[in-house]
Amino acid sequence: MILLAILLMSVWVFLVERKESSIIVVKFPSGVEIEAEVADTPEKLLFGLAFRDGLPPNGGMLYIFEENGLHRVQTREYRFPIDILWVDESHHVVHMLEHAEPCAKDPCPLFGPPPESARYVIQTESGFLKKSGVVKRDELKYALRM
Repeated sequence: MILLAILLMSVWVFLVERKESSIIVVKFPSGVEIEAEVADTPEKLLFGLAFRDGLPPNGGMLYIFEENGLHRVQTREYRFPIDILWVDESHHVVHMLEHAEPCAKDPCPLFGPPPESARYVIQTESGFLKKSGVVKRDELKYALRM
């Protein structure tokens, strides 16, 4: 019962915080831009895009980890497939994964780790990597949307 209460409180906090999220514009070398919601709190890093029906056009989520590392991600409770990019501290793409399927039942697969350390993970709608022409070692530009 206590675990359920904690889970419900976490979901509520996540949903409230989501409304106040920062948006980072991520620009790719091809000129394509996405508006990425920032995941930089424990709740946002845990839930990510869970419980959502989709992303807005040109939308995504940018996970900002405290340290470089071989970060893995999962799609627990996601409702749509995604593409995943791992990006290092100098904003270069170090690894990519196309069409990661959502997972509704445990055990859910972990995606990654990347072959090199990453500081950021970007999740986009499935098909984004093909449409945008992103390749490994591309340098991304970030700008805070005001």
